[in-house]
Amino acid sequence: MTRKTIKLAVFSAKPYDKKYLAQVAQDKFPGSVEVFYYDFALRPKTISVVKGVDAVCAFVNDDLSAPVLRALHEAGVRAVLLRCAGYNNVDLAVAKELGIFVARVPSYSPESVAEFAVALLQVLNRHIHRAYNRVREGNFNLQGLVGSTLHGKTVGLIGLGKIGFALARILRGFGCRLLAYDPFPNDAFREFGEFKSLEELLPECDIISLHCPLTEETRYIINESSLAKMKKGALLINTSRGGLIHTKSVITALKKRHLGGLGIDVYEEEGDLFYKDHSGDIIQDDQLMRLLTFPNVVVTGHQAFLTEEALIEIASTTFQNLHDFVTGSECKNSLVKD
Repeated sequence: MTRKTIKLAVFSAKPYDKKYLAQVAQDKFPGSVEVFYYDFALRPKTISVVKGVDAVCAFVNDDLSAPVLRALHEAGVRAVLLRCAGYNNVDLAVAKELGIFVARVPSYSPESVAEFAVALLQVLNRHIHRAYNRVREGNFNLQGLVGSTLHGKTVGLIGLGKIGFALARILRGFGCRLLAYDPFPNDAFREFGEFKSLEELLPECDIISLHCPLTEETRYIINESSLAKMKKGALLINTSRGGLIHTKSVITALKKRHLGGLGIDVYEEEGDLFYKDHSGDIIQDDQLMRLLTFPNVVVTGHQAFLTEEALIEIASTTFQNLHDFVTGSECKNSLVKD
């Protein structure tokens, strides 16, 4: 590109995004990048704000489907910078057809997400969420708060990328027996545990934690059939992608007391809900509202990544990807290959 000033539109921008992106932008593009921040998501109805912009920066719940990409291209956008690892919301075939550069942040502080998975597990297992609410009301009764130790428990990791492996390192410190399922086994894990097929893993585990990307193969990997194979009373943790879990089937398993508990930081229909304040609204998602009625369910709003370390890494990688696009350099994080 020959234009002196690069114009970048950032969608779904929260105050913490602005803080770290602005800091890194000044370091990598001093005086040569103009950034426009929008707190709303990229959707067909919001494309109109993109005028004279070279690139857009999007997050997990922004819409980058074929119609949106075509409209962006028509508006002059030639690059899409994802400040996340997942890209199931991007039509890569259309991006390639249009010649749009697409790059992601493949990894950002995997320890941040792994540590949050442990936090969810401990809150759920030791009933900390219930204890917290009781004590605030002056109720110090311990009835119903009996948990169990993690030491000696069998934990199944479905997906063994950087986050899954980081969790394995943590859980070994708790004294857990570790099993993993991944179609592309990482031999380094054999020091921590053993690989199993999904069918073998499910009935052996006291705890199952999901750490795989959302693809056609993994969508609803937790469904009526897989839930039935799980050990009665097992705990299920998901800090990866909401679409890995078939929510209706999980609700049924909870009602039947087959599933012992659920801790989720992601939800399959989170797109129009998460990252916004709905405390004064009547939320129309009946399945999510049903989940929130269970005492053995903990839901958080997609915050597992939210650490200073991760935000700095996201901003740095995002602007490195922009630098590669602007200079025509080879980008190791590119999702659209020639």
